[in-house]
Amino acid sequence: MGLLILFLLTCAALPLASSDPNDEACLTHLSESLKDPLKNLQNWTKSTFANPCSGFTSYLPGATCNNGRIYKLSLTNLSLQGSISPFLSNCTNLQSLDLSSNSISGTIPTDLQYLVNLAVLNLSSNRLEGEIPPQLTLCAYLNVIDLHDNLLTGQIPQELGLLARLSAFDVSYNKLSGPIPAYLGNRSGNLPKFNATSFIGNKDLYGYPLPPMKSKGLSILAIVGIGLGSGLASLVLSFTGVCIWLKITEQKMANEEGKISQLMPDY
Repeated sequence: MGLLILFLLTCAALPLASSDPNDEACLTHLSESLKDPLKNLQNWTKSTFANPCSGFTSYLPGATCNNGRIYKLSLTNLSLQGSISPFLSNCTNLQSLDLSSNSISGTIPTDLQYLVNLAVLNLSSNRLEGEIPPQLTLCAYLNVIDLHDNLLTGQIPQELGLLARLSAFDVSYNKLSGPIPAYLGNRSGNLPKFNATSFIGNKDLYGYPLPPMKSKGLSILAIVGIGLGSGLASLVLSFTGVCIWLKITEQKMANEEGKISQLMPDY
């Protein structure tokens, strides 16, 4: 009995477990970079960041814990604004990041490459700009990349096709351009294949599995038609000009003959 009491007193004297300092920095900077006009993240305070997890229990709305570390962040449809902090990469145990259906702007931080355990990245339905970072390829466990309905520009990085675990990929309805990487549009073997719905809504994006760009074909036909039309118009004008010249020449000759006949004496 005495030993049990001593054990309990010893446990009570131990300090409470604090969060990983990396997680604390991650959460602090993310809260500073995001704007929360509807106050959906009222519990996201510095005091909570110091100890957001207790084992598998989370004290932060939208956060899931695993063994005292931030394991998932799901802040969807909260009318959040602002940008994505590059310090998000400090949450090194993060396996799922879902910030979809907000109004977040700015670029996708290249620092996300340091989330080496990341399996799910969903940043869809925001106002993100700039190019898709090819460094995401370093997140080798990624099996979901959803970036649809943003304002992303540039080409789809060829390197993303090397993500062997990738089973869901959506970049539709952005402003992407150039060819669809073969390793994404025409995957071989047992790798999951992505259809046209993953790429539609990008006016200057082309290649399989998107249908051929008919608009460009029509433009070529239009150019040819304009050329032929211009040539025909030039020919008609030239022919008309020759006819007018001949008519004028003929008239002049007739006038000259009339003058000569008047000057000649009658016999």
